[in-house]
Amino acid sequence: MRLPMKHGYIIASVTTAILSVSASTLAADFPSEPIEIAVHTSPGGGTDTTARMVALTTQEQLDSNVFVQNRKGGGGSVAMSYLSEQSADGYTVMAVTPTHLFTMMRGNAPLSIDDIQGVARATDDPIIVMVRGDSDYQTLDQLIEAGQQGTIKWGGTQVGGVDHIAAMSFADAADMTVSYVPFDSGAEFAAALSRGDIDAAGLNISETRDQIDAGEFRPLAVMADERMGALPDVPTLAENGMDVSFSTVRGYVVLKDTPPDRLKILEEAMLDGMASDRYQEYLQGIGLDESSIAGAETWDQQLHRMYEAGEKTMTELGLMQ
Repeated sequence: MRLPMKHGYIIASVTTAILSVSASTLAADFPSEPIEIAVHTSPGGGTDTTARMVALTTQEQLDSNVFVQNRKGGGGSVAMSYLSEQSADGYTVMAVTPTHLFTMMRGNAPLSIDDIQGVARATDDPIIVMVRGDSDYQTLDQLIEAGQQGTIKWGGTQVGGVDHIAAMSFADAADMTVSYVPFDSGAEFAAALSRGDIDAAGLNISETRDQIDAGEFRPLAVMADERMGALPDVPTLAENGMDVSFSTVRGYVVLKDTPPDRLKILEEAMLDGMASDRYQEYLQGIGLDESSIAGAETWDQQLHRMYEAGEKTMTELGLMQ
């Protein structure tokens, strides 16, 4: 027998109330299991080290373990494949750098920019033109002159990633020749620079602060519009008349369909953790400051802006499939 309409309203109201209570309960219970941060690099590099510090300080805000898993390979495609196979429940977070975006652009990832949602940004780390401390290249002009007369062997991560595009953009602006040598991580090509296997590299201060302080590496220029507070005597490429600005931005994302309540819990825990003295000291130790940190809205917007700008640059370099 058909129920009177008023009974239908009652049933609908009860159903809505049950769903509302269930959603609230789920949010209140989150997280009840460990949270994994998937990182696309080997242990020891800047992205891995930052993720471990973020995991530690985020864990201190939650009644749950937060841990890092290294799922390296394919310019982030392995980590992205892993994330795509997980439930959109907030328990799997992925560390993201521009490398992931470039891999997406080339169609080599199972995820698109529209499949992910930013949670928080942890660092904004400009790329620095670096040579060995005992290199014959004392200044940026000397490096450029050598690249105009011959070929500079330049180290970075995989072809098509931010290090590659930054190197080629610099070479183009300086009218010099660069032979690009790809490595699996920043730690690996920093080691290659130390051995003298390459002439120069685009490195971050977070990966090389100790070597710079020890005189093992010599920074020649920063790929930014303004000088870094940690390297006040190192000029920018902008000061040399080159419109080349690249930064290794590190942040965290979840799948797009992650419940908003869980996204908010993750965002607040990460931001509170990064506001801690422990994380602030970490930032200062790698030459960065609190301006590196941003919440979900700002970070998500930046991801989309980087994607659009990167797509344009890669097209101009002929790197798009």
